[in-house]
Amino acid sequence: MRAAKVKFDAIVVVCAKCAKRQGFAKRDFCRSLKQAFRRDTRGRKIKVVESGCFGPCPKRLVAVATPASMSRRRVVLLNPGLISSEIQGLLPDLGVVTAPISSAANPGSGA
Repeated sequence: MRAAKVKFDAIVVVCAKCAKRQGFAKRDFCRSLKQAFRRDTRGRKIKVVESGCFGPCPKRLVAVATPASMSRRRVVLLNPGLISSEIQGLLPDLGVVTAPISSAANPGSGA
């Protein structure tokens, strides 16, 4: 077995069947999810891909899986109308710190 480098930091898998049931064209939900990640992840590259059905078929929601949720044997159910607000709940699963940059740096240090 061989391994290769990838150019992304995390991966999010979206159920294509759920996205289609919500009226999204092929890959439109993935694109909107990726745009929301770009606004909130400060340069981290998140790969968003579609897959087959995960099993739970919720009404008015889209099933999404992250590596952390899959390790817990869970999927995340997102409301497609609230993508930008619900994206904050996925960021810790992807290892993205959501604290403001200014609080991380200490401007008073004279280094």
